[in-house]
Amino acid sequence: MKNNDVILKTVSKVATFIIILFSIHLFFAGHYYPGGGFIGGLITSGAIVLLLLTYDIKTVASILPINYRIIIAIGLLFAVGTAAGALFFDVPFLTHAFDYFELPLLGKTSLHTAVLFDTGVYLVVIGVTMTIIQTIGESE
Repeated sequence: MKNNDVILKTVSKVATFIIILFSIHLFFAGHYYPGGGFIGGLITSGAIVLLLLTYDIKTVASILPINYRIIIAIGLLFAVGTAAGALFFDVPFLTHAFDYFELPLLGKTSLHTAVLFDTGVYLVVIGVTMTIIQTIGESE
């Protein structure tokens, strides 16, 4: 069955872009305001689900050829590696470090190891959510 859903496809492309930008904003705002890796990952997964609702699962898989199980493993590596990295410096588990740096375009900026941990959480949430959704959706 061929549908003429040009409006749905056009709006979903624009909305997906806006949703992913908002998830990145929430990810980086998570240290000072509500947000972080978990909610950013959920919102990114929601954007991918919007694509799945607009197109079929095979089309989205060809657009985003991602093995979400590998994304889970990379995210776990980031999160556990950052958390356990504190043990190498003889400080308690999950202790994060930060310092201020002078960056060319941004000026004086604080950089945290918590960003690496949140990146791991972000990737794990996307991987787990999309693995569950694809597993449910592939039972055709």
